[in-house]
Amino acid sequence: MRTPIIAANWKMYKTPSEAAAFAKKLKLAVAGWVGIEIVLCPAFPALEAVAAVLKGGAIGLGAQNMFWADEGAYTGEVSAPMLKEAGCGFVILGHSERRQYFGETDELVNRKVVAALKHGLTPVVCVGETIEQRKAGRTADVVGTQLAGCLKGLSPEQAAGLVVAYEPVWAIGTGHTASDEDAQEVCALIRRAVARDFGPGAADAVRIQYGGSVKPENTRGLLSQPDIDGALVGGASLSLAGFEAIVNVTREVYGS
Repeated sequence: MRTPIIAANWKMYKTPSEAAAFAKKLKLAVAGWVGIEIVLCPAFPALEAVAAVLKGGAIGLGAQNMFWADEGAYTGEVSAPMLKEAGCGFVILGHSERRQYFGETDELVNRKVVAALKHGLTPVVCVGETIEQRKAGRTADVVGTQLAGCLKGLSPEQAAGLVVAYEPVWAIGTGHTASDEDAQEVCALIRRAVARDFGPGAADAVRIQYGGSVKPENTRGLLSQPDIDGALVGGASLSLAGFEAIVNVTREVYGS
């Protein structure tokens, strides 16, 4: 059985002190829990402070991005070895905001995925279509192309260990969420694509999240779908009460 994974993407919010205070309260709230993987992804300056709080606990730490090279003259970038030493176990790659504002392509995301795996980080690979692409009936084509490009050259074992986040661009930060059925349809498509390219074992093992205006009110329906193994939570993760509620619903859905 796949372990559900709930990740908080704090984007460019929370100073180190704010992030650490949140992490401390959440750590106490979920102490002793098993059966759910929880990951906090603060901004780079807050990684060290949050890592110190989470040390020795069950909550994981993730970064929101990284560069593909181990080191070099890349002003403003952060490498996988830096993230690993900072205490990260996960890294979000290919988020639509990175694609939209910084021009990231599937090829670039693929280079980052390879680099992350090389250094023992679990990539959370984001895919998703725009509203124009959905209206044009191109969701399957767009998501399939993104997935193939981002995962190019991986082994079945590497693919099995990934987290893939389906984040329809039209649902991110808009308050609009894909219906349970629509989210399941695309997540099932992703699993079939992994089965085709990497085999049934990888498809059974890979964890697929839904992201895009996830809230406590819609978590139960989304996570009750057979191919949705968790959520990548944006705005709702900034509130301790909101994020705790999402985690609590996840625990109820999976009976953990």
